[in-house]
Amino acid sequence: MIDTNEIKYEGGMMRICFIGNLSSTFIKRDYEILKKHFEIDLIQPPNNKKAWIKYPSIVKNKIKKCDVVFGWFAGWHTAFPVHYAKKYGKPFVIVVGGYDAAYVPEINYGAFTNVKEKIPAKYVLENADLLLPVSEFTKKEILEKVKPKRIKVIYNGVDVEKFKPIRGRRNTIVTIGRVTKRGIKLKGLETFAETSLYFPDYDFVVIGETEDSAINRLKSINPKLVFTGPISHEGVRKWLQSAKVYCQLSYRESFGMGIAEAMSCGCIPVVTKSGAIPEVVDNTGFYVPYGDEKATAEAIKKALDAPEEMRKKARERIKNLFSLANRERKLVSLIGEIYENNGGL
Repeated sequence: MIDTNEIKYEGGMMRICFIGNLSSTFIKRDYEILKKHFEIDLIQPPNNKKAWIKYPSIVKNKIKKCDVVFGWFAGWHTAFPVHYAKKYGKPFVIVVGGYDAAYVPEINYGAFTNVKEKIPAKYVLENADLLLPVSEFTKKEILEKVKPKRIKVIYNGVDVEKFKPIRGRRNTIVTIGRVTKRGIKLKGLETFAETSLYFPDYDFVVIGETEDSAINRLKSINPKLVFTGPISHEGVRKWLQSAKVYCQLSYRESFGMGIAEAMSCGCIPVVTKSGAIPEVVDNTGFYVPYGDEKATAEAIKKALDAPEEMRKKARERIKNLFSLANRERKLVSLIGEIYENNGGL
């Protein structure tokens, strides 16, 4: 294994151009991981027209000075960096989060459902030196669309020391998902609302950004639903530690970070078999068909009656397979390897 402390460039530590929006928790985690081992030059995606005009020039100048380019999601914000990385002979590593490889036209989801997003996504997936999909499911989706130069799954990582069980669980059932018109369908929130009617003594909580029209639609099913709105990652942790059951009733999941964090906190998962969810949950939870509130209610009852050992089993799975330490070790090793293969050592 490469000792990253000895990876140098021009007499100093290896420099990485990191491309990603740090407002996303999982992207910020990777930024913090890599910052511990390498010198980082951050490039945040543009958020307005003026910034987009300046973006290619900024990217070009920064990539000239770096050793490796690392980005999150295949899109326009990474298409320019891939172009300049190729031009200046810099290896480009891209994490494929799922949306950027998805084609789910029935719910209008995924970069490959429209030309505007498909063009840059396909270009990045085909031309990056290394693709890092967050699940085997996402890897399969990529391979159905392009022939990448190199591809390797590295699962998302959970901070298992922070997301851990505590005493005093309440009668709470939690799910995570954006409460929007598309989010209702994607995350199965209507089913979550319908299922809540079977449990009048429990609080059913939806964590995530909200739109008034979507909230009104769900509250018309059950006015007692709780919506947190956008909250901090710390706030998410507290809800997961207090809940008895975590539901992910999604139409599709590329990984299921909320599930993994909930399991790490000792929640028993009630989930669909969508996408990568079985990779995360395996046999530590209960599966239900998408859109079936009766089956979901039965599964929640089983989860509530399950022995404490099942909560421990769910947490142990996350600790063993999906810890943040695992992701750090694999990311750093791979970046060192690709740098070495590019003649950097």
